Amino acid sequence: MRFAVCDDEEKFRVQARDMIDKLAGSLDVIVDVYEDGRALLDAFDKNPYDVLFLDIEMPAMDGITLARKLRERSDNIYIVFLTGHVEYALEGYEVNALRYLTKPVQEDKLREVIRFVMDKNTSKRQVMIKEDGEEMLLNVADIIYLEAQNQYVMIYTTEGEHLIRYNISDFEEKLKNDGFFRCHRGYLVSLAKVKKLVKSDVLMEGPDGDISIPVSRSNVKPLKEALYSYVENVAF
Repeated sequence: MRFAVCDDEEKFRVQARDMIDKLAGSLDVIVDVYEDGRALLDAFDKNPYDVLFLDIEMPAMDGITLARKLRERSDNIYIVFLTGHVEYALEGYEVNALRYLTKPVQEDKLREVIRFVMDKNTSKRQVMIKEDGEEMLLNVADIIYLEAQNQYVMIYTTEGEHLIRYNISDFEEKLKNDGFFRCHRGYLVSLAKVKKLVKSDVLMEGPDGDISIPVSRSNVKPLKEALYSYVENVAF
């Protein structure tokens, strides 16, 4: 995802950028900073952002005006205002602002915003597969785990199973930013569906009960670290 911070004060730009980088962890996130709205608008026209953190009080163009111009360009962006003045809140409704964060920004409040937009992004993410000659879309949030079966991959989801001719390594690359981990040569699991680790197995949350997936010895520690990082990044 692409984030942008626009604030005329350097210390707040740097603070917000560094905190977003820290909270995003290993997720594929780009954070750019701008000191005035005109520069952000020019950049947005060339390559749009997903989430925008806008200071309200800026000399050349205030944050509310900037938000209106950005909203004219896209209905899908998330706008978060940085301010110490709650009286601006009513104006924020005009541009469908997601949140107001007071300056200096508190890490727990910023984590809530990142958790929200990441969850929304993942819930909307889909992957295209071809099964029995027909193309179909799968919701990433529905995938529990994938299992390599010779030249095929079985995809287990909350809605059913799909056997496709594919390489599990390609799925590992495709889903690397969606909270998936290769716990074993033949298995790729969704960290969001993990219930607990039991010795050399990971217990997954399935539609009809728990599912036990093997974890290779070399991946036990990395899986624990991935789970800790995932929980830390998505927890309020």
